[in-house]
Amino acid sequence: MNIPHLERYEAVVLGASFGGMQLLKLLLTALPRDFSLPIIAVQHTAPTSQGTLAELLNSFCDIEVREANEKEPIEPEKVYFAPANYHLLIEPDRTFTLTVDERVNHARPAIDVLFETAAEAYGVELVGLVLTGANADGAEGLRYLKDKGGLAVVQDPDTAVAPSMPQAAIRIARPQHVLTPGQITDLLLQIHHNRQEDVT
Repeated sequence: MNIPHLERYEAVVLGASFGGMQLLKLLLTALPRDFSLPIIAVQHTAPTSQGTLAELLNSFCDIEVREANEKEPIEPEKVYFAPANYHLLIEPDRTFTLTVDERVNHARPAIDVLFETAAEAYGVELVGLVLTGANADGAEGLRYLKDKGGLAVVQDPDTAVAPSMPQAAIRIARPQHVLTPGQITDLLLQIHHNRQEDVT
């Protein structure tokens, strides 16, 4: 996997639905505590979920995993999850906004909402990942992210618990890369190492 200029990326956004918990655990436990850019995530959950996903993942991971808060500045070395029943938006000043606007693709939080606002805030400095899921959320958002110059990545549907979401993202967004979970992990670590080398 030869992707040029990995050191330019400033943030990662990802979306997952059915089957996401196991995959997120695999990806996030591979990251070091000082992972050099933020990861901002939507995992479709029940509206009544009260932060248990972030808390559970935080107990397994070296990197800090938490729910995003209203108006919170986005920082490296953290994984932020959208709270249950709130859309998570990224403002141009790279802070969070939470809304209870109408569902998008039958989901709140919606992956498309996160991806589209993140693409406006980060442009060519953004990586977008669409992972396992049983719907089409994230496909349009990933296309928008790619159109803004970001790096669009989709999980190989053959490796997904639910392939519908990756398949829709491939069809609609035409991502630059379709990767296995192991390759996605390698990509994230490669970005981290390239950024560290760029600083030194």
